[in-house]
Amino acid sequence: MPQCCINPSILSADFVNLQAELQRISNADSVHVDVMDNQFVPNLTIGLPVVQRIQAVSPVPLDVHLMIADADRWAPGYADAGVASVTFHAEASIAPVKLARELRGRGSKAGMALRPATPVEPFLDMLPELDMLLIMTVEPGFGGQAFLDLTLPKIRRARAAIEGSGVNVALQVDGGITEETILRAAEAGANVFVAGSAVYGAADPSEAIDRLRKAGTV
Repeated sequence: MPQCCINPSILSADFVNLQAELQRISNADSVHVDVMDNQFVPNLTIGLPVVQRIQAVSPVPLDVHLMIADADRWAPGYADAGVASVTFHAEASIAPVKLARELRGRGSKAGMALRPATPVEPFLDMLPELDMLLIMTVEPGFGGQAFLDLTLPKIRRARAAIEGSGVNVALQVDGGITEETILRAAEAGANVFVAGSAVYGAADPSEAIDRLRKAGTV
């Protein structure tokens, strides 16, 4: 399986001191940036202008997760900002294949996310259009939630489909990732892990990243 990657979520960071908070995770593989619009999910975070500033100062690549309605309209602008990866929700896109191709065409990796209750099977034919598939392991919207073990079978099915397809697609999980739950997710087949409070809730976020990376390597 591909290398274990840790992408800390700044949803758990100090928003007043984001530049300093980014420096505290300089050993991360990417920084996970949650964009929420209070429509697709019941929370409101940041938008494109803030992401552009984060992109300008971050020591690691940006992994932008769009929890927004009308992804087909708004997602390409984030790719234009120069971020490494843009993930949209399948439930928020009318034309996901077209959108994934547009993101790639604008220089970004294309990711697609699925809520816990959204089955993966209808989207497996899309794997060649994607660089990453994100299986939400909590209901999207808020940090600090407990990992949903009911998502583990879906992660296993997604990993089997990726291996069977022969395409190079990362399998990301987001929600409730700790040193304890990361092992279950990794054994199910995930290889990219979003962790918020497990990183920024630690006294030393960089050490927390190293511990998570070790725990998630199977």
